[in-house]
Amino acid sequence: MTTDYSEIYERSISNPEIFWGEAAEDVQWEKKWDKVLDDSNKPFYKWFVGGKLNTCYNALDYHVQNGRGDQTAIIYDSPVTDTVRKITYSELLEKVSTFAGALRDLGVSKGDTVITYMPMIPEALVAVLACARIGAVHSVVFGGFAPNELAIRIDDAKPKVIVSASCGVEGKKILPYKPLLDGAIEIAEHKPEKCVIFQRPQVDAPLIPGRDFDWETLMSKSLPADCVAVAATDPLYILYTSGTTGKPKGVMRDNGGHAVALKWSMKYLYDVKPGEVYWAASDVGWVVGHSYIVYAPLLAGCTTIVYEGKPVGTPDPGAFWRVISEHGVSVLFTAPTAFRAIKKEDPNAEYLKKYDIGSLRYLFLAGERLDPDTYHWAVDMLKIPVIDHWWQTETGWGIAANCMGIEQFPVKAGSPTKSVPGYNVQIVDSEGNSLPAGEDGIIAIKLPLPPGCLPTLWNDDKRYLEYVTEIPGFYVTGDGGHVDEDGYLFIMGRMDDVINVAGHRLSTGSMEEIVAKHRDVAECAVLGANEQLKGQVPVGFAVLKSGVDRDPDEIVKELVQMVRSDIGPVACFKQCAIVNALPKTRSGKILRATMRKIANGEDYTVPSTIEDESVLGGIEEAAKKLGLGK
Repeated sequence: MTTDYSEIYERSISNPEIFWGEAAEDVQWEKKWDKVLDDSNKPFYKWFVGGKLNTCYNALDYHVQNGRGDQTAIIYDSPVTDTVRKITYSELLEKVSTFAGALRDLGVSKGDTVITYMPMIPEALVAVLACARIGAVHSVVFGGFAPNELAIRIDDAKPKVIVSASCGVEGKKILPYKPLLDGAIEIAEHKPEKCVIFQRPQVDAPLIPGRDFDWETLMSKSLPADCVAVAATDPLYILYTSGTTGKPKGVMRDNGGHAVALKWSMKYLYDVKPGEVYWAASDVGWVVGHSYIVYAPLLAGCTTIVYEGKPVGTPDPGAFWRVISEHGVSVLFTAPTAFRAIKKEDPNAEYLKKYDIGSLRYLFLAGERLDPDTYHWAVDMLKIPVIDHWWQTETGWGIAANCMGIEQFPVKAGSPTKSVPGYNVQIVDSEGNSLPAGEDGIIAIKLPLPPGCLPTLWNDDKRYLEYVTEIPGFYVTGDGGHVDEDGYLFIMGRMDDVINVAGHRLSTGSMEEIVAKHRDVAECAVLGANEQLKGQVPVGFAVLKSGVDRDPDEIVKELVQMVRSDIGPVACFKQCAIVNALPKTRSGKILRATMRKIANGEDYTVPSTIEDESVLGGIEEAAKKLGLGK
């Protein structure tokens, strides 16, 4: 394939059937497809109709059969339990096929659903790959979710079996899972027939006779299961979008398009070669974990890292550098929040000097807006390409990126560069009219979406249509932004984050980027608060770097002046609070919507995805001091 981005991108948009048909030749099929793209039922598009394959075969069996059996497939690195364990492709295949046999013996067959509710341990990967092996549909629920949230997902997915562990380890805290699981099953209307519990040394969970089964006991009794071929359009997994209330949105991923897109992305987006160590520092419960801890690295024949720890505090801000050095990581993919946490604790990167990270070629960041200050800090410290890229749970892989395996473009801080081949990204108004370069609008993707994206929502075509009928012919991302004169995309945040100040539409994302440049600020959030005269005004919340002992009021004055200088008095940025921490999800996203409700004095429910509920008290207190909230 040519390495000219313009040519590759143009082919992917003008001839998607040919483009993705060629990409699909890199995947092993039991039966080739009859049609690459079926658009007979728009806006429900299907990829590789008529094709049959098995995703687990492509991730494991194929590599063992082709000489990678002795290569490490998984490195389990758990600073919280002081454990490092390596599992080869042959060993992983044996574990997965045996657990697939155990699920089969428990009555699970093709098309059945299985929920996994597990911490970051290799057995979580074994469980989902075993489901894929026998054609079952897995739904991973983040380990430690509250019983009510788990119950909602149980009622929607209706699993035949739930796979869990006795506990998770969060820093120095042990979190027993079994009481949460039992509570969820008690609440749920749907009752799973059986549960499988992996007993960890930290907690021995009591089992309910007849319903609960011990993982190791099942593994000792079960015979390996062979791969079951499924249709390319059959579901591989359900992933519920975070923060849902009531009936959740279950993003459904198919088998064929998913395998094709993820394997393609490893080569052309991440520039990773088979045999290299690829580390997505995320959690298997999030979309990044599904795509780039479990499936993509294994489809590509790489070594993937399962890391049970944090970027700081397990034990220090050098945690990431140790893992990279110890395991020879070639590519790291994590969230900007992780690097802001490291920068906050170790602004001069003193811990980095203790390790040799010469193996690291690229740092990829996604999940939240990468502010220019964090970008420049990472570049200055690492001296390697730092790649901001943008995607969503719904798409499953990158929408916009600097594709390292195609053509490396000069970086513009604040931009994830250009659209990834396959994604026809456009900036439009509410009527679907294209907007000129430099003008902010709705970021939408012209249909069809490429392979790997959601074909629909689980058992909910009606709600899927909300994504693709708001502007006919487009998938509406919910994000706003613009494209510059060079074709670089700039995402300024959710459309909710565009505020109307006395008739002026202003991006709180732009203000955040300015505040984040301040030498004393580690991270920040700017959001719109209701105001009687102007309609809305921006309000900032900033966390300072460790060791800063200046007068907070002086820092606030400087922040207000910075925004005034860069945007002008029209921004009306006059209020900012210094806080100890920002409320975040476990995946590191700042809970701006919740903060906005606090600032506006509205009632809110504590999101199930929140990492530390106590942080909300600090935001409420800060809002009161600013004369906001209740």
